[in-house]
Amino acid sequence: GTFDVTLLSIDNGVFEVLATSGNTHLGGEDFDQRMMDYFISQFKRKSGIDISKDNRALQRLRKQCEQAKRTLSTQTSAMVDCEALANGEDFSATISRAKFEELNIDLLKKTMTPVTQVLKDAGLSKDDVDELILVGGSTRIPKVQQMLSEYFGGKKLNQEINPDEAVAYGAA
Repeated sequence: GTFDVTLLSIDNGVFEVLATSGNTHLGGEDFDQRMMDYFISQFKRKSGIDISKDNRALQRLRKQCEQAKRTLSTQTSAMVDCEALANGEDFSATISRAKFEELNIDLLKKTMTPVTQVLKDAGLSKDDVDELILVGGSTRIPKVQQMLSEYFGGKKLNQEINPDEAVAYGAA
């Protein structure tokens, strides 16, 4: 996955890229993996079975973790449920948004690095930014939104652009 930030100047309908920065090792899959690691250890603790090398079990758990991450963008807890995950053992667990944030706190903090970098590269301060437009799956994570809003002094975030279509739209 990747987490990118672009600083644009828009004047009379003309878009000019002032700076761009990103982290190619920071995206949705990274957040999913942290949740996976957590649940792998939970399953091992409950069942005594280590699924860390069981590709079929990992694939099923990954799908559940991806869904849970999406759910946590709009709800404060999510359920992970895998029937017969390994050796006929079922696995069912709940994860809170707070636990998800705790598991990913270092990754969440890393999302701010490209933000500060684009401002530095463009020679601008955060006060020079008029609008924050969030595009991309990881910007749906409430903690990312909170950190951005706080960094920019409580500025409202524009989420009216469909994150999944924006990249394709920008390339068109």
